[in-house]
Amino acid sequence: MTATARAPQPGARAIAAGPPAHRPAEPARWDLLLVCVGVYVACAVGRVHLLFPALQPLQPAFISGVLATGLYALAQSGPRRVELLRHRVTYLLLAFTVWMALSVPGALNRGAAFHFWTGNFIKSVVMYFVVYTVVVLARFQLDESNWRLAGLYTYDANDFATLVVTAMPLGLYLVLRSRSLLWRATSLGALGTLAVGLVWSGSRGGFLALLVTICFVLFRFTTVPAKWRLAVFAVILVLVAGIASDQYWTAMQTILKPSEDYNETSETGRIKTWERGLGYMAQHPLLGVGANNFWFAEGTISPLAWRQQYGRAVRWGAAHNSFVQVGAELGVPGLLLFVAILASTFASLRRVAKYAIETAPGVHGPPRLAQSLMAALIGFSVGAFFLSLAYAEMLYTLIALAVALEKISRPKASPLPLPASRAVVGGGSHPLRHTA
Repeated sequence: MTATARAPQPGARAIAAGPPAHRPAEPARWDLLLVCVGVYVACAVGRVHLLFPALQPLQPAFISGVLATGLYALAQSGPRRVELLRHRVTYLLLAFTVWMALSVPGALNRGAAFHFWTGNFIKSVVMYFVVYTVVVLARFQLDESNWRLAGLYTYDANDFATLVVTAMPLGLYLVLRSRSLLWRATSLGALGTLAVGLVWSGSRGGFLALLVTICFVLFRFTTVPAKWRLAVFAVILVLVAGIASDQYWTAMQTILKPSEDYNETSETGRIKTWERGLGYMAQHPLLGVGANNFWFAEGTISPLAWRQQYGRAVRWGAAHNSFVQVGAELGVPGLLLFVAILASTFASLRRVAKYAIETAPGVHGPPRLAQSLMAALIGFSVGAFFLSLAYAEMLYTLIALAVALEKISRPKASPLPLPASRAVVGGGSHPLRHTA
């Protein structure tokens, strides 16, 4: 029996081919879009431009954001196509944005709500799409007295502490990922600097966020050997013990004595503020008092507002809790959407870690990054429980990175097997014809 192969027809689709010819690696080139995104994240999240007064009139965050958005709109090909943005978290974020817009007409201060929605929040949402698509889908490599800070140029001390705790797991990831001894030492130095900044912030909420994050790293960060987790914990413990002052530990001890804390005893403390916020949500359950209107509600419809007519000062303050902030400003549906965004982001990261560990147990890049982002999001969530950070850029940057990581880690569908009667020859797709 002999077999002859029929030549492939012109235009026939190749099912399999030999290994591609080796092509020399192209030299790395600067990507203007990535540069703009990097500048935006450094300015909008890190707020580094506020440290240099000469840069402030140039508005680098605004200019880099506009340039990044425009360049992204012009680069609709490959991994930067708009259709790649489809994800449950994206839809929830869009719904959250629409609901915020619906709260504007009925807001206590419509001007403040409108300017916040069109100015601050829309900018964060747009840059969510740009960061998500550009930074990760295009470039991510999966293989791998004055005892506390006050009057900061960038964040206040408590917000700064939350930013530090959010950044520390990502610093740990860079330490573990770096192959060069120099880069690993640099990353370790940066991680130590973050720990020093956290202590100097004197933030009790930041301290609690750090404790919860450390617990997650110790018990759930399974992509790192236990000995390294314990070593990192020991280093942080030594740093904190070495640089923390007596005033710092005195302030931290008040966490265990809430009855002596002004946050529980004062009418302007967090507990009473949260109670009033829940009252605003009960009074306006559908659309809330309006985006960025919690402070206005405190000065106009709070149980303390009547004092102003007698010349007594009333604090027009923030919610000091991101969940109370959203519930009071956007109502119950807005709060449910906000919680759903966070829960869906955690679920996305858990899927990435689980799938990568099960299918490629020897590859630590994707699951380790997923668990690092989970730790960062946990740190942010704990810190945000004591702060008004529901619309902060750092949150939506984390969400963008988390969703993009799942997008590029998602298993691709395997091609259907060929029938046994078919075979592949070279680049053709025709079966062999047998003749006796």
